Amino acid sequence: MDTQLLVDSIMRQATVLIAQLSSAAGVRAPLAHLADEVFLNLSHELERQGVSRKVVADMFGLALRGYQRRVQRLRESGTDRGTTLWRALLKHLEEHGPLTRRQMFERFRGDDPLAVGAVLNDLASNGLVYRTGSGNDTVYGVTRDEDRIALARMSSLETSAALVWLALCRDATRTMTELASQLSLPPAQVEAAIAYLEDQGRVRRVDGQLVVDAMVVPVGATQGWEAAVFDHFQAVCVAIATKVRGGRTRADTADTTGGATLAFEIHAAHPQRDEVLALLARVRAEVNGLWERVEAYNAAHPVSDAERRRVTFYLGQLEWPAEDEG
Repeated sequence: MDTQLLVDSIMRQATVLIAQLSSAAGVRAPLAHLADEVFLNLSHELERQGVSRKVVADMFGLALRGYQRRVQRLRESGTDRGTTLWRALLKHLEEHGPLTRRQMFERFRGDDPLAVGAVLNDLASNGLVYRTGSGNDTVYGVTRDEDRIALARMSSLETSAALVWLALCRDATRTMTELASQLSLPPAQVEAAIAYLEDQGRVRRVDGQLVVDAMVVPVGATQGWEAAVFDHFQAVCVAIATKVRGGRTRADTADTTGGATLAFEIHAAHPQRDEVLALLARVRAEVNGLWERVEAYNAAHPVSDAERRRVTFYLGQLEWPAEDEG
């Protein structure tokens, strides 16, 4: 198995997907933090899997000391030790703001100016702080809690609610702090999303605990597609990782984890054209019917969490556009 070729190919395809998502429908999602976040998350995951820091540093093409310095810069503010730059900037604005961009750069002169600027942009993009003015005279101040909730209730509320709903479907015992950390959302936005889900009857409280209905994003729905995309992408990634971790690099007829990809060459007059194009609708209908029967049985015959075993089935279909369609 050519692992390097596989990793490079997946990275290129993931980059294309991120680029398309970040610019979809005219949206310009901020990406300034992306490279550092990928580096930090990847290094953390490698170390969590037992890979030594020296080996991880070598994998990134860095000397051990250079690797440690970069991780420290991203994990901890160079000016305020013991906290991340992101938290340090927000805390300073909460305690001493509003402040100008010049004042913020002077206060955090022990940190990389590019990192300080990127974090300030990220805080403003997330609605945690507001900004007015331009250049070094730009003024930053902390957004009030009630204003944050109002922002979360605007166009992004449906998206954040769908992501929170998906996370709660997998584990309804998660706390507000855990959800915010997992989803990279401000706590106020998670709180607003849960209130929104409660209003819709998707989430309810029983004896102080959240009870979540099964998540279904029906065909034709205009809300929740982001969670559906993430759920599908995550299922594919986890299935591949599970097989790789188990050392299974080939398929077997008895597999309960895996996938298959088949490409059909058809044309307008092909006798199987309609049958091929109807595959997605036909299989989706069959799987949805099975899911409904399983859910009905589970509702009538509940078992403990320890007895449950999750099986995720994913399917997809792509009709490639003609060459003259791009």
